[in-house]
Amino acid sequence: MTSLQLLIVDDEPAICQVVAAHLRKAGYAVEQASDGETAMERLSRGDIDITLCDIKLPGLSGIELLRQARTANIDTAFIMMTAFASVDTAIEAIKAGAADYMIKPLNNEELLHRLTKVGDLRGLRAENRVLRRLVLGANKEVFGFNSPTMREMEHMAAKVARTSSTVLITGESGTGKGVVARLIHQQSPRSEGPFIPVNCGAIPENLVESEFFGHTRGAFTGADKARKGLFLEADGGTIFLDEVGELPLALQVKLLHVIEQKEVRPVGGEQTRPVEVRIIAATNRDLSEMVAQGKFREDLYFRLSVFHIHVPPLRERRQDLAALVEFLLQRNTRRMDSNGQKVSLDAGVKELLVNYDWPGNIRELENVIDRALILADGNLITLADLPPLISKISPLSLPHDSIQFTGTLREQVRQYEAAIILRTIEESDGDRRVAAQKLNIGLSSLYRKLEELEEQKLLPEGSHSRHEVRQD
Repeated sequence: MTSLQLLIVDDEPAICQVVAAHLRKAGYAVEQASDGETAMERLSRGDIDITLCDIKLPGLSGIELLRQARTANIDTAFIMMTAFASVDTAIEAIKAGAADYMIKPLNNEELLHRLTKVGDLRGLRAENRVLRRLVLGANKEVFGFNSPTMREMEHMAAKVARTSSTVLITGESGTGKGVVARLIHQQSPRSEGPFIPVNCGAIPENLVESEFFGHTRGAFTGADKARKGLFLEADGGTIFLDEVGELPLALQVKLLHVIEQKEVRPVGGEQTRPVEVRIIAATNRDLSEMVAQGKFREDLYFRLSVFHIHVPPLRERRQDLAALVEFLLQRNTRRMDSNGQKVSLDAGVKELLVNYDWPGNIRELENVIDRALILADGNLITLADLPPLISKISPLSLPHDSIQFTGTLREQVRQYEAAIILRTIEESDGDRRVAAQKLNIGLSSLYRKLEELEEQKLLPEGSHSRHEVRQD
């Protein structure tokens, strides 16, 4: 017995009844529709596994029904039927996305065989979905953004994911443009297809065309066998062209042709091959400026930037930083296998990380956290575990003479923090506002720290007095 749900679409009631009776006897759950419109209404529920559909139907034809179902992202496999055998019709049906094609009158045993094959294929795809989620991490925790700019970015990504539009993602290095591209792919109707990331700047210029479009055997010296090429590998899915601004002009012309004609020609080949692939491009460069300089084709720029998503740098979305630091800390702790023990940040460390500008963005933040996890003694990350550039600790700059370093590691770190704050205030001629700017923290944060350090007898009384802020 099978649990597959079938829909038979045929305008001849007698054929419907006979086929439905045979399939029910074989254990299938079967429903019927006499025209394309009724079938489409039934398919929109999304629970039909296989649709057995006549090509010739009144009104909406079988192939038109198939195309509408694909456009609506309805997950059902189509087996097309026709009494008028034609190679052209068969090709049209397969191109439209049909899983199989049969000639009337149907042979009952052959029909059951075809249904079994299609059903097995759907089962494999379901298993692959689970495996893909495991590989891509879709079943793991996902960081939830707090900043309005990133929430808007997520909204835009979800909107464009439903379409086949090309997308241009811009932003500084390390902001996560590749993550956004994968997010778009995973939310798209192409999510079952491949996602092929390509770093355009990492491929030697003389090999870019072959890497992209493939080559025939003997096309050039060293081409001892044919190569499919990245675009054909991405067929039915998404190709992510990272650092697209690095593409040479000659390749830009050919990329434009692929976008417009949806076909590729391998190096050394005479025939073009159709390819159905979504292109997402990313760059940290100003492509419009490159167009003005003649370094990037204007027509390609317009084709790629049909839908533009900008990923802001970390310094422009500080609302995300505190939670992002904690998220990366715990996730990377698990990755580095620290026996499941939770790692925490010592006083002042998290505030330092949150207030740093992160010119390298998320990539730099992740590297700093990994470094700190390696250096940390036990399960506590201190200022000493951060790079000097971030911690502002330099072997050549001694703390203020009035601070004595005694006690536990935590106590000495607090003493060092007090020394840095006091020295910065002195270097700022007592101007707390200037000192806060130098320390890259808010003025209110500086006063709060001064009050805490006074209470701990690490600073003289009155150090936090607000009237010492200069007004000139």
